[in-house]
Amino acid sequence: MTRAYYFVLLSWISFVLNAQTALSPADGGMRPARIVITNATVIDGGGTPANGPRTIVVAGNRIAAIVPGANGAGVRPESGDKTIDAAGKYVMPGLINAHGHVQDERAGVPMRQEYQFQIWLASGITSVRDLMSDFEKSKAWRAKSVAGEVAAPRLFLYPVFGLNPAPSAAGEAAIHARMKQLKDGGADGMKFFEISDWAMKIMQEDAHALGLRTAHHAAVAETNAWHDIKYGTTTIEHWYGIPDAALGNGVQEFPAGFNYQYEVDRFRYAGHLFRQADPRKLDEVLAGMVKAGVAWSPTLSIYEAARDLLRYQHQPFFAEYLHPALEKFFAPDPKNHGSFFLNWTSVDEAEWRTNYRIWMDAVKRFGRMGGTIVVGEDAGFIYNLFGFGLIRGMELMEEAGFQPLEVIAQVTANGAKVLGKEGELGHVRPGYLADLLVVDGNPLADFRILYPKTRGVAQSGKIEWTIKDGIPYHAPTMAANARRIVEQDRK
Repeated sequence: MTRAYYFVLLSWISFVLNAQTALSPADGGMRPARIVITNATVIDGGGTPANGPRTIVVAGNRIAAIVPGANGAGVRPESGDKTIDAAGKYVMPGLINAHGHVQDERAGVPMRQEYQFQIWLASGITSVRDLMSDFEKSKAWRAKSVAGEVAAPRLFLYPVFGLNPAPSAAGEAAIHARMKQLKDGGADGMKFFEISDWAMKIMQEDAHALGLRTAHHAAVAETNAWHDIKYGTTTIEHWYGIPDAALGNGVQEFPAGFNYQYEVDRFRYAGHLFRQADPRKLDEVLAGMVKAGVAWSPTLSIYEAARDLLRYQHQPFFAEYLHPALEKFFAPDPKNHGSFFLNWTSVDEAEWRTNYRIWMDAVKRFGRMGGTIVVGEDAGFIYNLFGFGLIRGMELMEEAGFQPLEVIAQVTANGAKVLGKEGELGHVRPGYLADLLVVDGNPLADFRILYPKTRGVAQSGKIEWTIKDGIPYHAPTMAANARRIVEQDRK
């Protein structure tokens, strides 16, 4: 048979499988006119202790009232509306994934979009800051999500600023044109990588004028955290640029044969970076970020495989949730970004464990100084699964020394603040958008209950309802749909 025949056959199979698993509004969630959640113990999202019992009334897509008492006398729903009995359960804001990527393929292998969206919802994620994807495709998904036509979180789209040729060669007019193009195209913000001081100044001035928020994935480049402080970047992603700005001798100590483009080199020696930072200078950088209002999205879960590769290669979630496209992409291969584990050694892991200790301590100090910290997963890379990576990130923030209430604030209220939606999202309060989780257990006692149901992971799968924009999605059904897609696509 010809290659063309195989292509047609595979396309037909994909169409059939999508038809079997895609969620319509009818079976994926419809917005009732009114939802009443009774007997709830409420975690507000602002860092205050849980409080209950409370009765929460949702009208349309907004929280209309929160009434003291178990049954909310006088607010019982009319016939046809939805009641959720939350006796023995906790209600908290929907989680905000501050660093996500909308992906429908990996390593050239198609991956149905419903798979990602349903795992996100099953993990309690109701909003995603999408830092780089296919902008036009993601805009279409964003519109469907807003209209309730697809089971998906809210999407805030941050396409990449990048210009070709580079901004310094393209000129100031090209930077202005690109920023206007992003704004007019419907971007909520934009992400940028290596950039010169000259170009960053122009770009940031335009971003502020246009109301675009900025996310900086720095690198070994001319600009670092001091430039983010000077020009008002919204968030620094990962950790790049922060220890770089505090190096004792100005530059990192790379071996003579180091090649930044070769990712084995790049990530191996990234694990040496925090050790080389001057602690006094690092505190100055952190204090400067706090003063300038630059938030930090450390994405602690995305690099954890570097400190414990075997654990990450054999995660219990993989048996049921690892899509074959991700499995192929994760395998060590220099062609795939982040798949850099070629000749990874115990020495490399030891360096990264030290890196994590210093990194976590810096994140904690930043938080204690009053800095804004958000949680993001950056999944689809480096053995991290969608949704699971965010919950693991919450566990790691607790390991860094934050109290569970603080971590929940980081992944709810702080996420809303970074998005510029602090008056609408991130809290369980009257007037806020109805993005809520009903959890059959206490997440303050164990974040693992927020993982989608997984065989062999005790207490997982305790999110009962993920309510996004007033639309209730049954989280166990979302998880089961994702598992079914994986099973079908493996065949």
